Amino acid sequence: MSSYISTFVMCLKSKHFTPQRSVMALEAWFMDDSNEDQRLPHHRNPKEFVTVDYLADLGVMYWKLKPENYENDSELSKIREERGYDYMDLLDLCPEKVSNYEEKLKNFFTEHIHKDEEIRYCLAGSGYFDVRDKDDRWIRIWMKPGDLIVLPAGIYHRFTLDTNNYIKLMRLFVGEPVWTPYNRPQEEHPVRKEYIKSLTLKLGETIQAY
Repeated sequence: MSSYISTFVMCLKSKHFTPQRSVMALEAWFMDDSNEDQRLPHHRNPKEFVTVDYLADLGVMYWKLKPENYENDSELSKIREERGYDYMDLLDLCPEKVSNYEEKLKNFFTEHIHKDEEIRYCLAGSGYFDVRDKDDRWIRIWMKPGDLIVLPAGIYHRFTLDTNNYIKLMRLFVGEPVWTPYNRPQEEHPVRKEYIKSLTLKLGETIQAY
């Protein structure tokens, strides 16, 4: 078993890394196929919501924290210490603070993977992270204040703001940050292959449990 898969499974099993499971705390749903404004919710009709447990099966981890106290939040400090997130910065995204806002928003919305985890903590405003599930369906995750998510390395994803056009995010990373996106297709990328293997391994463990 590769070190990546071992770490992935360990993080899912370890009590230290167990994300909160409140379904109502985080809103996520399967998206429609409309080409309308990417900032719209894009619910299916009827709406099909996704649970935090379903996201966890994809390797997406989630915590609900207190953004008004992020500078002195012991729970956030514990997460950072246990997961090795020693780098942190803050990012304000809105038309007034980002040059070429519309162009950059389109770039964020290009489907891609990263070689490392993507860790985002919403402190104010709101926006959408979209991830692909095992059947290549888009799931839209609505990030609001207090939501912290970890997207595993190798998962196809993209980001956009919603119609409020503002979000303040904390970005966390292990070591010096590397934000390089690898746009789809990346089926032969080693990190993508490891991610697919980790999903297969986790599925096998679930079947054995029954």
